Amino acid sequence: MRFVTRSRSKPPRRGGWTSRLRRIGPPIALGFVLVLTLVTIGGLALLWRSGTIAAEIDELRAAVVARSADMGMTVHAVLVEGRDETPRESVLAALGVTRGQPLLAFDPAAAKQRLERLSWVREAAVERRFPGTIAVRLVERRPLALWQRDGKLALVDDTGTVIGRDGIARYASLPIVVGDDAPRHAPALLAMLASEPQLKAHVSAAVWVSGRRWNLHFDNGIDVRLPEERPEAAWTRLANLDRSYGVLQRDLIAIDLRMNDRLILQLSPAAARRLREPGADT
Repeated sequence: MRFVTRSRSKPPRRGGWTSRLRRIGPPIALGFVLVLTLVTIGGLALLWRSGTIAAEIDELRAAVVARSADMGMTVHAVLVEGRDETPRESVLAALGVTRGQPLLAFDPAAAKQRLERLSWVREAAVERRFPGTIAVRLVERRPLALWQRDGKLALVDDTGTVIGRDGIARYASLPIVVGDDAPRHAPALLAMLASEPQLKAHVSAAVWVSGRRWNLHFDNGIDVRLPEERPEAAWTRLANLDRSYGVLQRDLIAIDLRMNDRLILQLSPAAARRLREPGADT
């Protein structure tokens, strides 16, 4: 397409299209130019819809890709950073490349989307490095807890996303959360528990109850019922009670912290029997 600029020092010839537009008046002239523009755009759109321009662009792209391959710009190496848990085969399958493939035929944006659909991949960056390398940088998910559902365990990351079961054996020591919506609330729970690390070490599981609050199971069999509101304050209160009175070393079944002004202790059956015996020390 040529673009011609007419010099202002040379007025247009009489009888030319410009002078004719001037004679028919500015409003009509403007309309005439508008019609010409719309006809041109419409013609290009018609060519595009018919596939003529798109076909020519595809042919040109294919020619460029083929020429680049002839010049040696083909895939001969894949460099991956940040891969610890994601299987090598899964990365290669998501990239969808083969050795000797033209580098220009590889779509980094599409590969990034496929990589980020893998269970362990939180973020991915993909780029072509000429003449023949594909560079991948992965940010993998960090397991935070195990989610128990229907008798099966799955890993949960620090954003509450369920990772799956791949590699679960290596994380068997993580705390267990139970409940339909437990993964989403697990990060906040574990951040709270971390404020009292000595106490957290004895929490074996946490149950998300009625979509509102947590029950904590301790490794000695005691259940601790946290309130729906301000569970952090109740957790701190429990830690102080244990430091001062050893409440978690008592012969108890449950400790109810759902009310701010009182503490409810549920004795074990054996402790209850002993308390009922004559002369029992209360």
